[in-house]
Amino acid sequence: MAKNKYTWKDLSLSDFKIYIFSLFKAFVPKKKIKNFYDLEEFVQTKSAWVSQVTLYGYLKTRMGTRYVLHFENDEFMKSTNLAKWNIYSVALQDLIFFIFSYLKTNFSFNETDKAKEIFFKILDDEVSNNMPLEIIDEAKKSFNERLKKINWENYFNDIPFNPSALSLYKWAPIAEELKLLDRKIVLNSVILKWDVIKKEFRERIEF
Repeated sequence: MAKNKYTWKDLSLSDFKIYIFSLFKAFVPKKKIKNFYDLEEFVQTKSAWVSQVTLYGYLKTRMGTRYVLHFENDEFMKSTNLAKWNIYSVALQDLIFFIFSYLKTNFSFNETDKAKEIFFKILDDEVSNNMPLEIIDEAKKSFNERLKKINWENYFNDIPFNPSALSLYKWAPIAEELKLLDRKIVLNSVILKWDVIKKEFRERIEF
């Protein structure tokens, strides 16, 4: 059986649509977050946005005009896909922990058990999008470990998105010697994107 070969065109139809149209979406009126369904949708879409915009933005910056050509390379494609899902799995955790910590502290919201339920449901739904099962399993284990240690009253205000920033630095398929030079810029790029999401969340929440 012939091996399927993926190119940059395949990514442009799925992952890059978030990247390409992100600026246009900024002008679309945003509905309020009023229930757990809205909250789940917010967590999933915003985590995907941050993961993809920061990863592909970093790759494009580092590769310059050769950017598109790399997507003809099977090994690069495999590494990029692996990076995408790993970064996304951590981004989901960061945003969920931030949101439920924020709600508990500012809205006296005590249903923190919903955090795990929403996280696991999002991951299970991603199976249909070909998220690797081993990454899903590892993400659930990681979530449970973080859940045991979390301080709900303080998490939202204590560098809540540092793990996903470090995840981009770890998983981006860029030579290690170049990543060392880029460390500060890479971490800051993720934090700045999350600042946009935090602002939007505070404007939209109606719990």
